[in-house]
Amino acid sequence: MSRIAPSPSAVPRLGVLWCPHWPVVAAGANSAEHVAVLSANRVVAHSAAAGAEGVVVGQRRREAQQRCPQLRIVMADAAREARQFQPVVDAVGALVARLEVADSGTLSFAARGPSRYFGGDAAMAARLVDTATAVAPQVPAVVGGFGLGVADGRFTAAVAARRAARTGGVVVVEPGATATAAFLAPLSVQLLAAVGGLDQAFVRLLTQLGVHRLGEMAALPAADVLARFGRSGAFAHAVAAGCDHRPPGTRDAPQGRQVQRVFEEPVHQTDTLVFVARQLAEELVGGLGGGGLVCTRLVVIAQTDHGEHSERVWHDAAGLGIAAMVERVRWQLEAWVQQDSITAGVTLLRLEPEEVGNDSGVQLGLWGGRTQADEWATRAVARLATVAGEQQVLVPAAAGGRQPGDAYRWVPAVLADLGDPGGRLDLPTTPWPGRLPVPSPAVVYAEALPLTVLDSTGAAVRVSGRGVL
Repeated sequence: MSRIAPSPSAVPRLGVLWCPHWPVVAAGANSAEHVAVLSANRVVAHSAAAGAEGVVVGQRRREAQQRCPQLRIVMADAAREARQFQPVVDAVGALVARLEVADSGTLSFAARGPSRYFGGDAAMAARLVDTATAVAPQVPAVVGGFGLGVADGRFTAAVAARRAARTGGVVVVEPGATATAAFLAPLSVQLLAAVGGLDQAFVRLLTQLGVHRLGEMAALPAADVLARFGRSGAFAHAVAAGCDHRPPGTRDAPQGRQVQRVFEEPVHQTDTLVFVARQLAEELVGGLGGGGLVCTRLVVIAQTDHGEHSERVWHDAAGLGIAAMVERVRWQLEAWVQQDSITAGVTLLRLEPEEVGNDSGVQLGLWGGRTQADEWATRAVARLATVAGEQQVLVPAAAGGRQPGDAYRWVPAVLADLGDPGGRLDLPTTPWPGRLPVPSPAVVYAEALPLTVLDSTGAAVRVSGRGVL
């Protein structure tokens, strides 16, 4: 069966606004402060001052502190980052229609309409960057400023936004597959993993085979790439050739899949709405899962008794599970309430899938599985959360750390996937430096071995009762 690449006219014209190292801005860093945001003991964002001292993304904590002794460490907090980014989303949303939020610090939108209104892509991009900077004026000094890219396709627009952030302006790629391919040709194939969401192992394989640039990827025969690498290769080839339509395995959601709840009495408590959102998310994920699908783009709509309306599009190329949907509903509702723009209770809450992908499925365990007791426990936890409140019922989630007490943290039960605890409780597969091996307690030797510590002169090192060497 042959694969037909999407025509250039099918590739949407998109704009992507990107703020590098947004978690640092959300942490309240100033221009002269050395700050790094860590997740799983590795740097995920850093301030410009810390970057000048040699701190880079991916470093371990100790290495970053070695490069910059005065470094202030902040742990990543997705909820905080989403709340701080909401004013930027609202300001840009007042100028363009139907924003799509991928994660904190990144948003995208259809560019054709706003471009005609503002007098061209460049004028529109400059206006939106000025608008975002006016809302978050600390961004240029702390992390270098916003970047906005306009191009055909999501991947090319995101790459243009990253280049714009480095140059401190905007980058507009001329429309058409030829111009898009020419823009991407000299760039590294590593962008397929960093921006395109493809597996790092696939990109590493391309480099081992001698394909280092996107232009080299586009020059390969499309049929041979599909036969050798499958959907990932076909998507990479289409992106490099300027025909970026959508990620592999995704398509428009089936009709009639939206779920909603209409309240007879207006609801004023956010906790109640979040719990209802969880029920809707379970219904939506269950319905899509029955057809082997997972939601990759979700529309969340809330409406009050006075007609006030909040609508946001959330995107995750890996798929949105129950916990991810509930978390994004909570972010949207909390930001809506903080704006003081609600004069009545919520009467409508709707979750509508806009794009779906193929679900890779879950490999069941050879022994055991979910039992009726597990179902009863899940229902009991959910019921208790409605009675006691969202923040009062907590469940463990893997966090990682050297000590057994640091390996897990407590999260609200309403935000956790109680039906599939494996993904919540499994520790990171990458080795944590200095972590005690599992299972606990770890046994290195069956019998204790004598150990003597000597100094440079050969004398035994001892510790006094006061803990002094």
